[in-house]
This record gives sequence, C-alpha cells and structure tokens, in this order.
Amino acid sequence: MTQSNDPIIIIGTGLAGYNLAKELRKLDKETPITMITADDGRNYSKPMLSTGFGKNKTADELAMSSAADMAAQLNLTIRTHTHVTALRPDAHEIDLGPETLSYSKLVLAWGAEAIRVPVEGDAQDIVHSVNDLTDYGHFRIAAEGHKRALIMGAGLIGCEFANDMSNGGYDVTVVAPCERIFPTLLPPEAAAAVQVGLESLGVKFHLGPYVSKLERQGDSAVATLSDGTVVETDVVVSAIGLRPRVEMAAAAGLAVNRGIVTNRLLETSAADVYALGDCAEVEGHVLLYVLPLMASARALAKTLTGNPEMVSYGVMPVTVKTPVTPVVVAPPAVGAEGEWTVDGEGLDIQAEFRNKANELLGYALTGAKVVNKVALNKELPAILG
Repeated sequence: MTQSNDPIIIIGTGLAGYNLAKELRKLDKETPITMITADDGRNYSKPMLSTGFGKNKTADELAMSSAADMAAQLNLTIRTHTHVTALRPDAHEIDLGPETLSYSKLVLAWGAEAIRVPVEGDAQDIVHSVNDLTDYGHFRIAAEGHKRALIMGAGLIGCEFANDMSNGGYDVTVVAPCERIFPTLLPPEAAAAVQVGLESLGVKFHLGPYVSKLERQGDSAVATLSDGTVVETDVVVSAIGLRPRVEMAAAAGLAVNRGIVTNRLLETSAADVYALGDCAEVEGHVLLYVLPLMASARALAKTLTGNPEMVSYGVMPVTVKTPVTPVVVAPPAVGAEGEWTVDGEGLDIQAEFRNKANELLGYALTGAKVVNKVALNKELPAILG
C-alpha cells in the first residue's frame, strides 16, 4: 500500500508498537514492516508489571511470546538490541550507529522514560525503575531473598507496586513529597480510601519528606529522609513518574512539547513520520494509558494503509491495580471548571466532578462504588470526539 519499496519502520516493540503492527496486518498482509527495539523484543502487557510479585511471576513468565515468534506471526522483521542514533526525516532515513535504513513511513512508538531524581549516598545500585520487562526482570532478581522494599513515589505506579509487593510478602514503605497519595489523579477522599486499604496490608507511608540519602549497611541500605527519619530497606523502587521520550525527535527538528506533537492523524511535523503511545502528544493530550494507545493503533493502521482516519478518544476511565481498594477514575480535563462532590464512607467512595450546569466532567470510584462506572461513563463527554 505504500508508495515505495522501503518498509514501514516502527521504532518500539511495546504495547504501542506491537498493537499497531497487529492492526496493520489485519488490513495489509504484505507491505514490508521493520520493527526496531533496544531490548529483546518480547511481547508482554506492561500493566502486568505491577502484578508480578503478588502472582509470583518472573519476567519470563510475564512474557507472552518472543521477538522471533512475533516476527513470524506478523510477517515482519524485528531488529532487537538495536539502538536508533538519529532520525533524518528529510531523507526518509534513520541511523543505527554506522548503519542507515530508509523508510516509506516512520512510526515513533518508543514510549516514555522513568523520571529519576538524584539521591546522595553509595547505594544507588539498589534503586530500580520498572518501566519495561527487562527492568522488571532485573528488579525481581535484586529483590529475591529480601523482604523490605522502599517505594519513592505515591502516584499510580508507586501505589500499584505497594499493593503488589505487599501481596508478595514484602514489608513496604512509601515515601513521597506530597500531602496525599495520588496527588494529581484522585480527590482527597478517594485517595484516603486507597491509603487506608494499603495500610491494612501493612504499607507504611511517609508523605511530605523525600529520600535525601541512601547508604549501604551490610547487604541492605539505610534511607535518610529529608525530615531526618531513617528507613532500613533492601531494595528501592523509583516510581516518581514517566516523561515522554522527545529528545531524539527534537534533535531531528520535529515539533515537541510535553510529548512529540501530532495532529489527530498522528502525523508529526515531519512528512511521513507518525507517533503514538506514551511518547505522543495528540492535539494537546498526553495520555499514558492503554485505552488511548489502542484507539491510536487502530486509527493509524488505517491511515498507513491508505484510508486516513482521525483518532478519537471516547470515555476512557483508568483502572488502578490496587485490589485491596479497587479504583476506577476518569480525571476531569486539565483546567476544567467545576467542583467535586463526594459520597460514601470507608473504602467505598464515589466522587463526581461536575460543572455549574451539573454536567459530569470526571469521577473517581473506590471500593464497592466501582460498580457505578458503567452508569457514569454514559454521562461523560468524549476526551477527543
């Protein structure tokens, strides 16, 4: 379907890259596709990374198929352990060190990177960010035989890992310089319900201070917090947040903001270069979740096969994997005018964000209240209709 014999090149074999390849092959069985990844290219579901300890799963057990299996299944070429060193959109080329590849269309699906903050001390090697299957494998090995874990960050990933590692038998401490958990995702009452649930598992919280020093103590380490508190631990998870990868795109002259800027066709500012998933900013939206990614993959596959389709983001609630206190949240748009009303008690909270016309713009449900998501979804406007 493309206009040259050069392949469609997809950089990244995470959920975005592989789902796009699958959608492409539903529409076009033959156009050459080359996928490039810096890791081993195994196919896995990233949301499962924060359920592995509770299920006692190794990285190999979370992997669904190898790169070779995916290449055979999808009739494409996968270059593993391969680093893209430069994009040259004017020439329709990318550089892999000394090697150059030409493309007909280029898709950037290389995701987001974990935000790291510097911490003083000599125990940096026990700090792990778990952003992909390789990271998870390294962390599982590091945590083997230990029982104490310190998590830096009290957002979605930090709280999911707190729940999961508690279920896996670990003594978990969460440290974050914020007043409450989920500071940007949940209203205070819903956040408090989740914290109570996690505390019932034995999770300890230090909210307000941050980890200022991490020093070795035999086979373990001592974390000194900014308020002077001392926490002993064996491993540390850095779950401070994710940042879309934009540096290489910016160096190539593509427009970037919080993410790589695209329109609703997922076109970047360079001809025949597209972006989707965690690295993309689509019409101002940076949504680091699965549902927008899947919608983007379906739309972009049609565009790449000659039938341009603008992506639409409907109602896309986020399910947080804290089973001790289930959570479903549809955050109101940034800058939306309205206020929260809260009903419920204990672990069961229903919070609704409505404007002056009583129109529902967002919600947060915890505990038994999550069953009300279907009814509320019917009231919500599409994110990007």
